[in-house]
Amino acid sequence: MFSPIFRIMKLIGIQNPPTSLKHRLGFLGPGLILSASIVGSGELIATTVLGAKAGFVTFWVILLSCLVKVAVQLEFGKNAILSGRPLMEEFNHFEGPRLGKANWAVWSVFALTLFKILQLGGMLGGASIILSLVFPPIPVAVWVVLSGLSLSLFVYKNKYFLIEKTATVLVFGFTIFTLVSLVALFFTPFAFSWEEVHSGLEFKLPREAIWVAIGAFGITGVASDEIIAYTYWCQEKGYSKYVGPNDGSEAWRNRADGWLRVMYLDSFLAMLVYTIVTAAFYLLGAAVLHGEESIPDGNDLILALAGIYTETLGTGAKLGYLAGGFFALYSSVFATLAYWSRLLPDVFAQFGWIKASKDRGKWVAILAWALPAIWALTFLFVKLPGVMIISGGVVGSVLLWVVVWAAIKFRAKNRSLKLLTGPWTEAFFWVSVAAILAVSVYGLSKLW
Repeated sequence: MFSPIFRIMKLIGIQNPPTSLKHRLGFLGPGLILSASIVGSGELIATTVLGAKAGFVTFWVILLSCLVKVAVQLEFGKNAILSGRPLMEEFNHFEGPRLGKANWAVWSVFALTLFKILQLGGMLGGASIILSLVFPPIPVAVWVVLSGLSLSLFVYKNKYFLIEKTATVLVFGFTIFTLVSLVALFFTPFAFSWEEVHSGLEFKLPREAIWVAIGAFGITGVASDEIIAYTYWCQEKGYSKYVGPNDGSEAWRNRADGWLRVMYLDSFLAMLVYTIVTAAFYLLGAAVLHGEESIPDGNDLILALAGIYTETLGTGAKLGYLAGGFFALYSSVFATLAYWSRLLPDVFAQFGWIKASKDRGKWVAILAWALPAIWALTFLFVKLPGVMIISGGVVGSVLLWVVVWAAIKFRAKNRSLKLLTGPWTEAFFWVSVAAILAVSVYGLSKLW
């Protein structure tokens, strides 16, 4: 017979954490959605361009970019699990100026998110351009509309498990096709050696590659949007519910420690996935395009690499590369739609425009249809996917300041709990903060 305490725990969703690696793997998922969001235009285009311009020598920059920034993400995830509150509600408790019911941090996230509409339109357009290359009879405009509709169908039901499973398929898709494209190089004149790869691990940075290396560092790996989004996925997966409210007991501390370890495993496995794929895109650029007098830009770069595969390995190899590019771009737009449809109702609740508990589901459905329509119209009006995507990088550099400031606040608030803390985690966190701030300063400097 179950004890009253056990019954209460089950009623409110509290669970003891899994203790074995096998059982922990069964509770992963938020990192897969994060990977779907991360591997997109930056990895497909910016990383490839860096490899093309610098060759193999700056390979270490890409690896460092993917590895070092995860500490700030972990701090956001940790706070989401321990607090159990939506992120914008947490932001609204920060000190500082207020406008209406919300403070500067909430308004900043809202305004900067709206500025990124141009970027999402470019990414949706980029995925549609790839589809038009595979199926030439169908115009790009038609693919934009169809892609937007498919995104809405995935998200409007507001089902976390559907988003996680779809993200898993997309991550599997771009990982497989990208790695197959890389392996295919070894059957062409562009094959490279381990010595060339090793030369990129010697921490050298040629003067002529400094600026493009810093730019690639800023746009690859986990960025401001993904850090914010991760909090929603951790909570919807159930980590916070499983921990339960902090009652000061040793049982709560043990649960919190165990579920935080699951979240850490989820984050690091996601980092492994997007690091491997990002590295593959870099090596493609270094092997195929380094030494070329002119390097194509934006979607022309995708077409150029696809053309090289056609010349050396045939049409099938071209289609494989294009499939990887489509999965990368489409997965980013898909994960962003799922994230925005949760973030914006959270923001609206802090503004006092809606009641979070009552209206959230309705607004997720509305935004799931409205946002892809806005992105599609933006692309059809501007029709410059490269410029549109780059604009989002500038906005992201500004948003990083808010994210880092919040991460510092979260770490200070949760440090007293002494959960998964120590000198190494402290050092890793501050190295991550310094790296992100340095890159965001560079991003803003590009405005002038």
